Amino acid sequence: MSTLERDPLEQVQVLDEDGNVVGEEPDLSEEKLVEMYRQMRLARHFDKRAVSLQRQGRMGTYPPLSGQEGAQIGSAHALDDEDWLFPSYREHGAAVVRGLPLKQTLLYWMGHEDGNKVAEDVNVFPVAVPIATQILHATGAAWASRLKGDEKAFLTYFGDGATSEGDFHEGLNFAGVFDAPAVFFCNNNQWAISVPRERQTASETLAQKAVAYGFEGVQVDGMDPLAVYKVTREAVEKAKNPDEGELRPTLIEAVQYRFGAHTTADDPTVYRDDDEVERWKQKDPIPRLESYLRDREILDDERVEEIQASVEAEVADAIEAAESVPRPEPEEMFEHTFAELPPHLREQYEEFAALRERHGDSAFLED
Repeated sequence: MSTLERDPLEQVQVLDEDGNVVGEEPDLSEEKLVEMYRQMRLARHFDKRAVSLQRQGRMGTYPPLSGQEGAQIGSAHALDDEDWLFPSYREHGAAVVRGLPLKQTLLYWMGHEDGNKVAEDVNVFPVAVPIATQILHATGAAWASRLKGDEKAFLTYFGDGATSEGDFHEGLNFAGVFDAPAVFFCNNNQWAISVPRERQTASETLAQKAVAYGFEGVQVDGMDPLAVYKVTREAVEKAKNPDEGELRPTLIEAVQYRFGAHTTADDPTVYRDDDEVERWKQKDPIPRLESYLRDREILDDERVEEIQASVEAEVADAIEAAESVPRPEPEEMFEHTFAELPPHLREQYEEFAALRERHGDSAFLED
């Protein structure tokens, strides 16, 4: 079944919470399934270590991803090599799948501009912290690609809160009108910081918003990596080679949950209760996929232990590599936004530099 035939009010699922097959399985090799499982474990372990680094003062504010590994890894694997990924600020796992080293992600959240350097052969756009702005970037890139006659898909991630931004409407409306090869992937993790999903919209689903823009919307169990892969792969193929009379864009709503805080500057216990978190943890994508792979004798205890050991070593190496890079000088905050500083920032830079020259870094420390 293609997304064209799907009702955006019905949620697509392949695996239930226990890893049992309840829908049509995607065509994935055993090797690819194990790779997806390992990358989900990698993202989860990286997340735990990154939060710990922030708590120790070794890194700045960090946005945790635990609970969203199935959506990130499943969707990123659905892209072809030539396709592009436009992240928000929480897609650390998806970026790894596309070839961005963990070291780069760490450097970014350590405040180092080198974290935004993406290799020429890695089709990942820089991190977007402002809400929903990356939707416009992805739509524009997709439209330009179509005008050039390329066959590429452009997938962009955003949260449920982003659907309340004007950029969301403008990007999706433009993509529908100009038939851009875009895949809009909404990580509906139930909370936009402290604002719950039901305060974002009165629509029954976020997927159905696509109808207003003239293209297809599909809701998927975002904690089921196989279902996510399946619907994203269909959307990617449609973006590049639509059937007659079918528009290229697709809006995917991946229903999921972030187990931790919005960022390490957030306290979710203020607005969420423990029972809610525990209910969603029963849907954890990692044990769900592991159960599926064990039932098919693709994984066993020994292989799981080997994967975890390799994951821990890879993350440790990335942390060591990132922390070996000299910390950026404070003045560098002025260097990477404009080719030439506008007058008001030039004035701020000169004031900052003068204070630092007279008093050193102590000039910026509070009593």
